[in-house]
Amino acid sequence: MKNNENPDLPGRPARPAAILVQPRRLAAAAATVAALALVLLPVSANVPRKPAPAAPAKAASAPPAATPPDLTQWCARLAPAVPGVDLPACRASGLQPGAGRSVHGVPLWTNDVLPATPPKFKVLLLGGIHGDELASVTLAFDWIARSRGVQASAGPRTTKTTQPTLADVAWRFVPLLNPDGLLHSPSTRVNAHGVDLNRNFPTADWARDAQPYWIRRTKRDPRRFPGLRPLSEPESRWLIEQIDQFHPDLIVSVHAPYGLLDFDGPPPAPRRLGSLQLDPVGIYPGSLGNYGGLVKNVPVMTLELKNARVVPPRELAAMWDDLQRWIREQMTNPGVQASAQRSLVPGTRVIGAARRVD
Repeated sequence: MKNNENPDLPGRPARPAAILVQPRRLAAAAATVAALALVLLPVSANVPRKPAPAAPAKAASAPPAATPPDLTQWCARLAPAVPGVDLPACRASGLQPGAGRSVHGVPLWTNDVLPATPPKFKVLLLGGIHGDELASVTLAFDWIARSRGVQASAGPRTTKTTQPTLADVAWRFVPLLNPDGLLHSPSTRVNAHGVDLNRNFPTADWARDAQPYWIRRTKRDPRRFPGLRPLSEPESRWLIEQIDQFHPDLIVSVHAPYGLLDFDGPPPAPRRLGSLQLDPVGIYPGSLGNYGGLVKNVPVMTLELKNARVVPPRELAAMWDDLQRWIREQMTNPGVQASAQRSLVPGTRVIGAARRVD
């Protein structure tokens, strides 16, 4: 039987239950209710009504985990993770957040140390392309302070014909290109997408060689995955913009831990920087040396530090002094920088040697 059927008369709807009230009693009850309403109306009119509860506000979507563009907060995250970088030195570095962001939204910080007059030579220095090579970040912070010292000690220029000096060099420092990798626990070579940024640049051989090289030569090493296409990563795209905007005469890319000096692109190359001896190891599909040295025709000096975590202060100073001497020679011999004289350093190969370097 359905719920709305009359049990006594199947198929017919049930009548609703009702309370039978005599007409006189009904009239009396109505009069009583009316009288009570007249008495209570003035009282209820003076009682304030409780406002209805407001509808809950719609929750805003949570922003991605990111470092706000505040140098003090950034240094508080970075300094404990990088040996040789303390909080005061990081805050004094003068880094600016800029518009670049990592996969996780962390600002890509830069610092320009510029001469008082138009520069005669420009250097773009890059650290932390691989997040687990902490010593490269240490070097970048140390050299920011040294470059500032050069500017502070420079005397006034007296004539327009004065020979260029190291005070005429403009520096753009990028201490950490891969913050997501460095701040990961533990630090990783690759970025947050699992891409090796030093295999993600748009070199001429990328489409043909990047994936086959990764598969056959590295045996699909996840630490050297080049990505599915060149410039797939926000960090590598941002760095290309820096190169195009800054127009460096030299790119210094700091890595570890192979303990050598590599050089790609137009010569002459220095024979040593500190204890690092020149040992051209070749270029790789998507590497910065390949892109800068061959595609952009800009010398790329790769410093392979001996230790990925620490670099002795004496070695930092020795490498800096040797680089300053090399830059001074390039500024005082402008013919060496003429594009017609630019050619590859002897020993450069299209695909690198069997040994693994950065």
